[in-house]
Amino acid sequence: MTLFVSDSSVLIDLERGGLLQAAFRCEISMLVSDLLYENELRESNGPYLMRLGLGVTSLSPDELAAAQDLQDERPALSLEDCFALICAKRADHCLLAGDGPLGKEAAAKSVSCRGLLWLLDQMLASGKVTRTLLCEGLNQIAQHPRCRLPRNDVDIRLSAWC
Repeated sequence: MTLFVSDSSVLIDLERGGLLQAAFRCEISMLVSDLLYENELRESNGPYLMRLGLGVTSLSPDELAAAQDLQDERPALSLEDCFALICAKRADHCLLAGDGPLGKEAAAKSVSCRGLLWLLDQMLASGKVTRTLLCEGLNQIAQHPRCRLPRNDVDIRLSAWC
């Protein structure tokens, strides 16, 4: 089974679309680094996400050093992003990223990476989420001023789901 190491933007978008509970119902195992959890989730919806099924993982000392080296090499990436990318290099792990620079770095490092739209497709394929719910959620995400999803890909899904 593949474990999906999420960056914060995927979780934010799922929350914006009212799709957090639905995502965790679909048997897609998501986790975040302990650094991301401590810095961005613990004081907000982190405990709720853990009750839904979000896992939290720590990096080994070698992985920690690799994450710090990566941030030195790519200062545009946050340390949380570097932790996620290094964690996703583990066997049976895949990066789940909504952040463009992080996705590009994953491709450059040959790290398997998927995005939010892929996740929504998997949610539909699971049979545990309705097209109507995905349509409403994706509409909410797409209407947010900070949405970075490719409009054409969003429109294709909305046409199919709504």
